[in-house]
Amino acid sequence: MSVRPYRDIHRRESRQIMVGNVPVGGGAPISVQSMTNTLTTDVAATVEQVRALEEAGADIVRVSCPDEESTVALKQIVPQVSVPIVADIHFHYKRAIEAADAGAACLRINPGNIGTADRVRDVIKAAKDHGCSMRIGVNAGSLEKELLERYGEPCPEAMVESALNHARILQDNDFHEFKISVKASDVFLAVAAYQGLAEAGDFPLHLGITEAGGMIPGTVKSSIGLGMLLWSGIGDTIRVSLSADPCEEIRVGFDILKSLNLRHRGVNIISCPSCARQGFQVIETVKILEDRLAHIATPMTLSIIGCVVNGPGEARETDLGFTGGGAGSGMMYISGVADHKVDNDKMIDHIVELVEKKAEELETERASEGPDALAKAS
Repeated sequence: MSVRPYRDIHRRESRQIMVGNVPVGGGAPISVQSMTNTLTTDVAATVEQVRALEEAGADIVRVSCPDEESTVALKQIVPQVSVPIVADIHFHYKRAIEAADAGAACLRINPGNIGTADRVRDVIKAAKDHGCSMRIGVNAGSLEKELLERYGEPCPEAMVESALNHARILQDNDFHEFKISVKASDVFLAVAAYQGLAEAGDFPLHLGITEAGGMIPGTVKSSIGLGMLLWSGIGDTIRVSLSADPCEEIRVGFDILKSLNLRHRGVNIISCPSCARQGFQVIETVKILEDRLAHIATPMTLSIIGCVVNGPGEARETDLGFTGGGAGSGMMYISGVADHKVDNDKMIDHIVELVEKKAEELETERASEGPDALAKAS
């Protein structure tokens, strides 16, 4: 009997759309996105936040467009940033048309509340004219009244039906450049809805556990929900919803993908929880290194282990490693091999220097292998 390798994830086959220059679905790398929380009418603040998200690694950024002033501002924002911008539209079809004209790469809409069939057609025409894709965003907290009356409460079946009804509106108008989300704050509800939708068609899927909460509880809920779906091969782009700095959503999103070996960005620090055996202050060291290495986008692994019980073994599997020893020093490992001793008081600066050097080497190596190697690394 053949056994599936335990690290293999067989991704669901989905059709591919483009969000600006970012492919979503069809086997493309799973993109990570977030949303600004500035007033869109404050152009300077919004541009600053989008650029911070770009620096954190965001592939796509969404901004709210609740009024005409926001879509006017969008026209000034788009030329000043590099990532594709998704315009978040609710209720008024004119905002969607204006956002498409302003340079949005994607429109997040609910076709069911845009208005009449003629208005939906007008939005589709604007999207086609300007090369916009769309996201149908179904949310358990805002399901249609008719569905709630029929099903009695938000449930996976109601969310999938809502999504398919909205998809049909676009498809009937010969528009197929869309992805779908079926978000809920309840992990079980969201996962079941996405599983049902994944079986219903080949739509690219935008994953998210909405209103997940603050930094720690939101990270836990998102990791459980998104992790279950991604592990089973479902999902083409993700947004981690946190009541926190939007840049943290990007970092958590990449950490989820790293953990599943689906995508890699930056330094993956493998560290112990520390104990009485530690030869240096592991917790404080890791905290400092996370901050000082945040600028590194090159994928690599770094082990920081407090003692020789597990340190050498972990270091053998990482690009760089430091294992605590005795008498105020520890062993530095390079490419899995014990290389030299470092005093604890010089350890952090030395590790940062080695990581930066390694990043340069890896980038040079990948550049020499061509664009395919660079794409694979991310």
